[in-house]
Amino acid sequence: MWQPATRYPDPAVVVLDPRFAKYRVSSAAVERIATGMRWAEGPVWLGDTRTLLWSDVPNDRIMKWDEATGAVGVFRQPSGHANGNTRDRQGRLVTCEHLGRRVTRTEYDGSITTLVDRIEGARLNSPNDVVVKSDGSVWFTDPPFGILGWYEGVPAQPERPECVYRFDPATGQTTVVTDAVARPNGLCFSPDEQRLYVVESGASPKRIRVFDVSPDGATLTNDRVFFTCEPESSPDGFRCDVDGNLWAGWGTGEGNDGVRIFAPDGTTIGRIHLPERCANLCFGGRHRNRLFMAASQSVYALYVNTQGAMGG
Repeated sequence: MWQPATRYPDPAVVVLDPRFAKYRVSSAAVERIATGMRWAEGPVWLGDTRTLLWSDVPNDRIMKWDEATGAVGVFRQPSGHANGNTRDRQGRLVTCEHLGRRVTRTEYDGSITTLVDRIEGARLNSPNDVVVKSDGSVWFTDPPFGILGWYEGVPAQPERPECVYRFDPATGQTTVVTDAVARPNGLCFSPDEQRLYVVESGASPKRIRVFDVSPDGATLTNDRVFFTCEPESSPDGFRCDVDGNLWAGWGTGEGNDGVRIFAPDGTTIGRIHLPERCANLCFGGRHRNRLFMAASQSVYALYVNTQGAMGG
């Protein structure tokens, strides 16, 4: 059972390397801002309305938390078993849906546009996580998790390989940027968009891969392993801060559940311990210095002394 911190600094925020010390706010503690989900995922901050959205995948809904009042409610239900969420550079919500096996965009009037659901006539598997690059392109992963059973979607046979895709809204074209990652999961760009990080959930042990983004901004090169996990560890979704540190949702089991923070060189520099496995996270708040963590049945928040990189 989670209990509010009784002293500062919060012992749940652990400095493992001196480089992380400056990011810990000594008078800030982990807060639980919502609970009652089955599997919380895909948090995204809406600065214009001061609200946080996140998916409750098995319950087929997107939830909403209001920063001003602390009220928690349903933003959308049914949601198509929504998973990952982000915003495009025009402020529109972009969502991965397991049930529709598609990536959608919520327009300003609330209507929903399908961006991608098929490639060369074949259906996607179950889009999982998504980011939007500064050029407007939509990058997403497509593992089979949403078609493996009834809990987060509907069972189905895969029609395509497991890939990472790039959708160009200007042309309507979708291209494979890599098919070399087994069960690709979370993904994010470095602040300068020169690198793309991807979780490889199908590897044993699981790994975080990193690619260089080519000068054309649309293809990847120099595939390499950024971090190889311990056998009992499992990364999921992540985001970078403005200094290029990678803040990764983590599990599984006591001592592993929470967030793991990596320096750009791959060194683990800090951890945030939570009582639940953290599936994904984002930065938000007035100054983008509040870390929101979607962790199994709950959502947690922590003020940190950095800001999330743009586009996350």
